[in-house]
Amino acid sequence: MGIYKLLLPKMGESVSEATVTKWVKEIGEMIEEDEAIVEIATDKVDSDVPSPVKGKLIKKFFEENQIVQVGEAIALLEIEGEGSAVEENADPVNAEIATAPVAESVTEQEEQTEEPFIEEDNKMTIPGTELLEEPSVQEKTTIHSGARFYSPLVKNIAQEEGLSQEELDNIPGTGAEGRLTKQDVLGYLSNRTGGKSFAASAVKTTEQPATIPMPPKTTVTPVGTTSAGDEIIEMDRMRKLIADHMVHSVKTSPHVASFVEADVTNLVNWRNKVKDSYKKREGENITFTPIFIEAISKALKDFPMVNVSIDGHNIIKKKNINIGMAAALPSGNLIVPVIKNADQLSLVGLSKAVNDLAHRSRANQLKPDDTQGGTFTFTNIGAFGNIMGVPIINQPQAAILAVGTIKKRPAVLETEHGDVIAIRHMMYLSMSYDHRIIDGALGGTFLKRVADYLEEWDMNRVI
Repeated sequence: MGIYKLLLPKMGESVSEATVTKWVKEIGEMIEEDEAIVEIATDKVDSDVPSPVKGKLIKKFFEENQIVQVGEAIALLEIEGEGSAVEENADPVNAEIATAPVAESVTEQEEQTEEPFIEEDNKMTIPGTELLEEPSVQEKTTIHSGARFYSPLVKNIAQEEGLSQEELDNIPGTGAEGRLTKQDVLGYLSNRTGGKSFAASAVKTTEQPATIPMPPKTTVTPVGTTSAGDEIIEMDRMRKLIADHMVHSVKTSPHVASFVEADVTNLVNWRNKVKDSYKKREGENITFTPIFIEAISKALKDFPMVNVSIDGHNIIKKKNINIGMAAALPSGNLIVPVIKNADQLSLVGLSKAVNDLAHRSRANQLKPDDTQGGTFTFTNIGAFGNIMGVPIINQPQAAILAVGTIKKRPAVLETEHGDVIAIRHMMYLSMSYDHRIIDGALGGTFLKRVADYLEEWDMNRVI
């Protein structure tokens, strides 16, 4: 018998930690290879961790709602065979094999996580994160957890930004059980005035009361707003993240909206002509979504200053065109998977990418990387029968485009013989954009270009 140490695998370049939400297997249960053992949640998606080997679960290192860092051991499995034989099949990135029997190998020292906290002078530090001496009179504060848990990532940010222990302790947390997340710290830092810390702002003269810049609380319900028979429903984890993200976006970007109307009769007729043969050939439907994304990608190449983000007073013009696709989940929540390098995909490639991401979104099978790196977001509110909407920007992007439902309406057509009224397929497009970096002329011209690509659709196009 051998012992397999299951580590939390790398889940994306920007993902450093995850929350254990549910143990699928219990101590003593047998686990097949590639079978899910635990469900985890990041700040983007929920997923599970499968076991790379067949074995029996003998130990859990973390309980539900606890935070795990990437690379930390989350469980031990008892596996059959000699250690050397099993090691050949092991993934060296995600696992480590111990060849001794269970009773001898699983000692108290080995059950500790690989980066244990070391207590010095009643303060908690992390091996490998000791601060180097800097040419500064004021040393960085050593952050310790005390009665409140801080992840290594939060501690590192606090130390790098010079946050005092008192200041950190007073930042409201939006994580599980009030845990302070990376977003909480970054949101607080963006609201600091003049670079003054919490402690410094509290030291004021009696003539001028202290004003502490703190993020507004968005989840406090005013007293007396409920009545008999009302049902109080606590937000689930994803809804809390969505709520915080939306409030942060509105606070960050001055939103401006533009609208255009498009005659997409040629596009609708073309799709009706090719959809049956396409499904027979590819085994899946071609929807309007990849067509809209193709038009957006072309327009972003024409107007690259819409494909941007902002960092302080710097504008970051993105090289890649990565289109986020807002998708509604069966739970009623929302997620935005990303089609990477959308401008480089054919219409068939876009259609397959859209169908794949939509299916995995509904099945809760997205990976953290599937929601990373978006530079522009598209949302199809027409799928719900809405004709128009004003979406909220998906930070840190600068714009988001929405399309309404396609409806038949009488419209005036200009012909060589004069104006006529005809029944046409019409739709509205709307776009919200960050007025700090996109003015009305650029935003309106870009949106009109997307509409032009849709209106000028080639009826003879071969797919």
